[in-house]
Amino acid sequence: MNAAPGLLASVADLAEMELARLGGADIIDLKQPAFGALGAWSVDALISAVQLWRGWGLAAPALSATAGDQPMVPVLLRTAAERVAATGVPLVKVGLFDSPSMGACLEALAPLADAHRLIGVLFADQQPDFAVIGALGRAGFAGIMLDTADKKSGPLTAHLDTLTLGQFVQEARRHGLMTGLAGSLTLDDIAPLAAVGPDYLGFRGALCTQGRSGALDPARLAQVRARLPAQAGTATG
Repeated sequence: MNAAPGLLASVADLAEMELARLGGADIIDLKQPAFGALGAWSVDALISAVQLWRGWGLAAPALSATAGDQPMVPVLLRTAAERVAATGVPLVKVGLFDSPSMGACLEALAPLADAHRLIGVLFADQQPDFAVIGALGRAGFAGIMLDTADKKSGPLTAHLDTLTLGQFVQEARRHGLMTGLAGSLTLDDIAPLAAVGPDYLGFRGALCTQGRSGALDPARLAQVRARLPAQAGTATG
């Protein structure tokens, strides 16, 4: 694992993909922020994004995409993840909400995790159960992230302290999972969260004019990039 966390930049369209690449993002994350924390791109848009990404060659950053805001219904969750994986996106993010059906959902996703790199996303503002970390490792997931579902509820650090976040990272690493922390992070969050030791820190609002639904701003991206030393990405496609 790398000592310095990489930069995950969430982008809303192909033009922002290019800006994120030029700005030094380690993971370019395809997300529609207007549709919430897990807003998904359309299949056609994902296919276009994968074509653009492949055209960048071996030096391209890693690429991820969310499977959308899905209910914890096994068949629906797996279908949504399969739809994204079929476009060629190498890292597929799946939102996992606390539910009695969690076990059944992970069981449904396990066969897909054998062939694709799945990233489970838990939500710090919804009292996440860290007991699921081991289950994700056993199901074959490649990684796990902490985010916030309600972007009006404050940053990740308003819901979980750095001690708890450190325990999350250590437990995930014990199960062989790549780790990411996100959720309305600001420049001031970078130093304390980097010290926790995640593989990646994720940003959207801090990179944009007029908040997370605004346009990605290269100058803001440069500010974040400057706080995060470049690393060789552990999640290359």
